[in-house]
Amino acid sequence: MKATILSREEQYMSRCLQLAGLGAGYVAPNPMVGAVLVFNDRIIGEGYHQKYGQPHAEVNCLKSVREQDRPHIEKSTLYVSLEPCSHFGKTPPCADLIIEHRIPKVVIGSKDIFEGVAGRGIQKLQQAGVTVVTGVLEADCLEVNKRFFTFHKKYRPYIILKWAQSMNGKIGVPGRRIPISNPFSNRVAHRWRSEESAIMVGTNTAATDDPLLTTRLWQGKNPVRIVIDKNLRLPADLKIFNPDAATIIFNLKKNHSSEQCTFIKLNGKNFLEDLLHGLFETNLQSVIVEGGRATLQSFIDGGLWDEARIITNQELVIENGVTAPDMKQFQLRRQERFQTDIISYYCRCE
Repeated sequence: MKATILSREEQYMSRCLQLAGLGAGYVAPNPMVGAVLVFNDRIIGEGYHQKYGQPHAEVNCLKSVREQDRPHIEKSTLYVSLEPCSHFGKTPPCADLIIEHRIPKVVIGSKDIFEGVAGRGIQKLQQAGVTVVTGVLEADCLEVNKRFFTFHKKYRPYIILKWAQSMNGKIGVPGRRIPISNPFSNRVAHRWRSEESAIMVGTNTAATDDPLLTTRLWQGKNPVRIVIDKNLRLPADLKIFNPDAATIIFNLKKNHSSEQCTFIKLNGKNFLEDLLHGLFETNLQSVIVEGGRATLQSFIDGGLWDEARIITNQELVIENGVTAPDMKQFQLRRQERFQTDIISYYCRCE
């Protein structure tokens, strides 16, 4: 297969994307952004958005410029994977910072659809005389922030379905916990958890498996634990109620908040859509759903998911087990193998 040769602009944007990815799991509900400052084909500064509420990529990039290179800033080109913000949020506008430093040219990967920006950052730069180039590696820049864009386009979190299944397509046995994936795949799954805002299970999975739903096998923050327990049947001594992470229980009975757990009451008519709206209102940008068949199938039937990650143990057969959801009608994007396990990645492409 012939290698893709990137232009110089694309090479610098590719570096922006590498930097942006370092913020995975820490910047939501903000987007992941990387920035690179280039003078005479030499990178003199780079940075990324490291944590929600802290300085943006452009700020960290300019701060990283060494003292001897600071006179070159006003002769440099700034590459940034997402349109610089133009509004006051938790931090000042990055467009103003660029203008203040007299940077003459800015190359942008993708425009920002957030209503507080939405082209205004580009407009502000152009009005100040800055040359602006857009759309460099745009598809890749949109991909890295698919959670952010889904959140603001569809007013719901980005939904990832995840389950492990046997070679014969079974996800378990009713009422009994059966380990399926191997230790390597388990670590990968915990990395996935660290990259998302929340993790969700249903009542039966919480009761049968008594999961922690943490990232104990991977370094990173724990996601918020989301549990569907419509009739509040789960006992209070389950691990999901421990202090390792915040827990939200969506139900039909009550609203209540404590230091560790929040109960949110929904109506029973459109429970799943109301649930996603509740997650949107809670500002949770992405959710990885690790529930049982009923929970997973409800998302699939409702068309309320964006990608699926399925771990299949090629050496395990489960007799009289629960059949996994059928994904044959959906697009298989890629596969990878970890010893006995094959991980298949699907997308619900629109």
